[in-house]
Amino acid sequence: MVAALAGLSLTGCALAGTDEPSTTYLALGDSVAFGYDPRVDLERDQVAGYPEAFAAARGLEVTNLACPGEASGGFMEPNGADNGCRENRAAYPLHADYQGTQLQGAVAFLTAHPETALVTIDLGANDVFLLDHICNRDFNCILTNFVATASSYNANLGFIFDQLRKVYDGPLISLAIYNPYPKDTTAQYALDKINEILVSQTHAHGGEVADGMAAFANAAEDPCAGGLLIEMPDGTCDVHPTPGGAAVLAGALEAAMP
Repeated sequence: MVAALAGLSLTGCALAGTDEPSTTYLALGDSVAFGYDPRVDLERDQVAGYPEAFAAARGLEVTNLACPGEASGGFMEPNGADNGCRENRAAYPLHADYQGTQLQGAVAFLTAHPETALVTIDLGANDVFLLDHICNRDFNCILTNFVATASSYNANLGFIFDQLRKVYDGPLISLAIYNPYPKDTTAQYALDKINEILVSQTHAHGGEVADGMAAFANAAEDPCAGGLLIEMPDGTCDVHPTPGGAAVLAGALEAAMP
């Protein structure tokens, strides 16, 4: 399970002045941290997510390694289970260019930037989506297979945090996953359980948790009608946040700051 974590290069990194408080901020995660928008041609145009909104409000220099489709397995292993991150990296540029897995990129960045003032991460939604794809949203199938998914996620997350803490002992904030389908009890069940693991592992590694689930629920009873999720041409909503939804998640990070 152990990934090789050496010999990496990274571009787009921010450096802070040595005589002032560090403004270096590393964002990790999946499409939500990336700011994915299915309406945008990502080969040509850039997008922004909650890390950029939070960094702008805080005056931080963000390096965002997030990859759309990233699941916990792919985050740490080149052939680990993911939901399309590797294909997305081949199809269009991410916010920062790094070699290897996102974990390798994070360790390389933190090793090169010991002054880093903050690391944030959201991870786990794609672990649930992978199970959902297998089960085609069948509740009994999800219940039958969820223990294995949750166990793998717990082990993966523990390993990821262990590796980050080997090179970084500063503030670490995890973002609990919001539910884009709050009336879907199957989705709520799975995300609640994944978030419980995220909270437990984060606290075990000296981090704080930003409650993205509660933040979305408090902002709008229906995140689609409330403008928190991207509206598609057919009138339905994608699962990814609008700039307004990203601002809600940035607010959750602000509330969780040590």
